[in-house]
Amino acid sequence: MLVEGTMRWQVTEDAPMALMLALAFRDMAGLGERCVAQLPAVTPGLERVDVAGLDLDALAVQFDGWWTGIARRDTRLFMAEVRPPHFEVFDRALDLQELAYRAYDAAHRWAAARIREYERALAGRSPSRLTDVYELIRERQFELRRQSSSFRLDLEVLPICRPGAWVVAPDTIVVSESLRDDREAFREWLRPLVHGLV
Repeated sequence: MLVEGTMRWQVTEDAPMALMLALAFRDMAGLGERCVAQLPAVTPGLERVDVAGLDLDALAVQFDGWWTGIARRDTRLFMAEVRPPHFEVFDRALDLQELAYRAYDAAHRWAAARIREYERALAGRSPSRLTDVYELIRERQFELRRQSSSFRLDLEVLPICRPGAWVVAPDTIVVSESLRDDREAFREWLRPLVHGLV
């Protein structure tokens, strides 16, 4: 995770495994229209998993409950990891637990590969990816001739098939890799947000 900030504000950037797995499960089960509908499909796409015998309505409700818990960084820390062999985190969400049994291996391989790609992109970028954030906040403070207001912003960089950014929880925005990797487009997207926060 990258962190930039001061005592008054903090911006983080990460590609969390929990969100990667969640979107992989969503797409593999064909729940895109039912769950986290504002986020487009992931890329590269994943093969569908057999959902025969699962109650898709119950699965969608269980998925949305899980997503609500993991979307924010501060609540994600208190959620158990999705781990085989028993997927205890889903002990009260049995359709989601069954989906995990069916989809986990492929979803985890996919998510781990995407995280490695993200880490390679980080290593290859100079200056740091959050330098743009720091510079925009500093410019805005200079324009206003005052320190920033207090705020926190968590940017979750995920392999979404369309460039863009989506608010998924208070203080949390999912940013597509394609937007994040286009420095000028990212700064253009971020500038009005910084103006509103600072």
